[in-house]
Amino acid sequence: GSLVVNYPFDDDEQGVAVYSKSPDDAVFQTLALAYSKENAKMYQGSPCKDMYPTEYFPHGITNGAQWYNVPGGMQDWNYLHTNCFEVTIELGCVKYPRAEELPKYWAQNRRSLLQFMKQV
Repeated sequence: GSLVVNYPFDDDEQGVAVYSKSPDDAVFQTLALAYSKENAKMYQGSPCKDMYPTEYFPHGITNGAQWYNVPGGMQDWNYLHTNCFEVTIELGCVKYPRAEELPKYWAQNRRSLLQFMKQV
């Protein structure tokens, strides 16, 4: 897990971790920033220092392929074949949080979700 909004493309022609710009890159960045700006810890860009000390996401967003390459992922497939604009929102450093921690996740992401919906 991590705390970041990831946007297309998740794959590139070389199959390596480099920025892979989609034709709608500016729109994807706007959507991702709309979400991350409302989550203070995400927006800071270094959410999982104990687990990944060198990981840094400027303003809490990243191009998927620049972070790590995912060939044939659903996010890219939907964008290319159905014109569906998807982002992947990683909600925390712990992949499987305990049930009693879920209210904290809601509190951290409520405003982000509302802002994200406003983008429609």
